[in-house]
Amino acid sequence: MSSKKRAVGPAEAVTAASIAHRFYIRGHSKLEIAGEFGISRFKVARILDTARETGLVRVEFELPVPVDLALSDELRSAYGLDRALVLERAASQGDRPEVRRRIGKLAAQLLTEIVTTGDVIGLSWARSVNVMTEEIQQLAHCPVVQLCGVQAGMDMRDRSVETVRRVASVSGGDAYPIYGPLVLPDRRTTEILRNQPGIAETFGRFRDLTKAVVSIGAWRPGESTVYDALDETERAAIAARGAQGEIAARLFDADGNALSTGLAHHVLAISTEDLQRIPEVIALGYSAPKAEAIDAVLRSGTVSTLITDTNAAEPLLTLAAKHTP
Repeated sequence: MSSKKRAVGPAEAVTAASIAHRFYIRGHSKLEIAGEFGISRFKVARILDTARETGLVRVEFELPVPVDLALSDELRSAYGLDRALVLERAASQGDRPEVRRRIGKLAAQLLTEIVTTGDVIGLSWARSVNVMTEEIQQLAHCPVVQLCGVQAGMDMRDRSVETVRRVASVSGGDAYPIYGPLVLPDRRTTEILRNQPGIAETFGRFRDLTKAVVSIGAWRPGESTVYDALDETERAAIAARGAQGEIAARLFDADGNALSTGLAHHVLAISTEDLQRIPEVIALGYSAPKAEAIDAVLRSGTVSTLITDTNAAEPLLTLAAKHTP
């Protein structure tokens, strides 16, 4: 089949251009154009179709952010998300810190756009979430709640308490930090700390959350907020239970089922039930090695918005297709 465009004579081209200009630029309806040219509105529609087919009219999208529109839409549809934002291919290249910076910046732009004064925002610490908070320049006045305790080994500026305070200072809302470590030695210590007045106040705000920003981790070294804080025996035991993905210190298996493990009793973090009640959960997850973890978390139904890169989006579409009945 020939791919050549049909030749258009000058008279036909001028008529089509005049009609297209009225429709696309001046905003006239097909009915109005039909009356002006003395033809039917069906013929106007055919002329507009021909104008696009012959290249007389070209439709272009110039997004103000580096997002791959087609991949974003495919991913949103494949997982039934409210929203998916996939960094375009060029922006997905480079070393991990640079891709993380771009993911964080995109998340900051989204949060600035969608947060209102009626919201209560929850933040779980992660490097990408931390970058996001540094990129936020303005935000509607609202409370900001810490979802998890402090991860050991972090510089003070990078700790979740400071992350929450930075966002609250931009919005002008109250900050609800958790002054306690993420992972604790046993259940009794965890319960004692949860009942401390400041921490109990923060936990009491979990039921009010309307939006949350979390990072998706994989159950392996360097890819999870809690994996490296546990001893090898506990890591292996949790892996044997099928842990695949993690958000806010809560684990999910490959089918998206929330895992009940001993870990739940010695972390200072929002519960899976409270997390899944939040109307809008924005998850940051990127890079090809994390694709299976991202797939697991998305299949849980906890996440409504995913921000990712093409390196993860492409294998995610393959994984989603495998699960399609």
